[in-house]
Amino acid sequence: MSYNKIVELLGDKASFLLDHQCKTIDKASLHHPGADFVDRIVALSNRSPQVMKNMQCLLGHGRLKDTGYLSILPVDQGIEHTAGASFAPNPIYFDPENIVKLALEGGANAVASTFGVLAACSRKYAHKIPFIVKLNHNELLTYPNKYDQIMFGSVDEAWNLGATAVGATIYFGSEESNRQLVEVAQAFERAHELGLVTVLWCYLRNNGFNKDGIDYHAAADLTSQANHLGVTIQADIIKQKLPENNGGFKAIGFGKTSEKVYTQLTTNHPIDLTRYQVAGCYMGRSGLINSGGASSGESDLAEAVATAVVNKRAGGMGLISGRKAFQKSMGEGITLLNAIQDVYLEKKITLA
Repeated sequence: MSYNKIVELLGDKASFLLDHQCKTIDKASLHHPGADFVDRIVALSNRSPQVMKNMQCLLGHGRLKDTGYLSILPVDQGIEHTAGASFAPNPIYFDPENIVKLALEGGANAVASTFGVLAACSRKYAHKIPFIVKLNHNELLTYPNKYDQIMFGSVDEAWNLGATAVGATIYFGSEESNRQLVEVAQAFERAHELGLVTVLWCYLRNNGFNKDGIDYHAAADLTSQANHLGVTIQADIIKQKLPENNGGFKAIGFGKTSEKVYTQLTTNHPIDLTRYQVAGCYMGRSGLINSGGASSGESDLAEAVATAVVNKRAGGMGLISGRKAFQKSMGEGITLLNAIQDVYLEKKITLA
């Protein structure tokens, strides 16, 4: 996809997103993605040579090979949102092999999915595309729903089926978050012992985060703090929703913050809000990948491109987009994944 096509898809948002200059946290402060990310950042940490090798494996696969950016296909929604809700739009994805095929043919760096999906075809594909095995899930068959993340398998089991990395979710703010934090920290310690990369879905979950009709679950200040908790337990990559607003701490009236977060370190611009999320990831020492969100239909392509532009210009490491890709024909899904990748391949789109 050409730069002109990207501009066309952005429409009236093109100048707003492509010409923005960040005057909050300077780009010189960031540990930005790049072909040398493992040598420049990971090698200076406590990560073992095996973790370094697997991180390089993630960064060295697919159409974004050796750019320092990631395009990941995540398909755990069969548990997180029920299989019917997820796969009814295109029933071929009830078959796990088609999930892996979409990631492979779509030029993704990796496929992130469940134990069952990846184990079902591990001998055929584990050496062809990196696997990110999701360790825990929120299953929606319990009634009433509990909205809790529970372990579905072990790190050792993920390693045995050929994983390059493991993923997990913590619902920060939930009643169960303390238990989840301990479980995931222990799992990530074991993963690093085995040489696996760790990816944390840093999501918020608390009814109290809705205040005066405004949902702050994707507020920049709250999500950045969730990211900061995630890197504290040594997540190598942080998955986070793109920020939708700011001022969660102030609106809800809990925790501690600083007025400078809102007057100096952020503005209302989505790139500046996302840069604050990057700041929560140790200024990019752990890569920030933003989620692609739900499928909206015909607007999916434009939305995915806009999200990729925001993430890249903010200093993020890439995009992890699932429903927008697999809830349509495989050809359309490949086109969407390629469009996301083209944003990161386009040299005219730079750090703000």
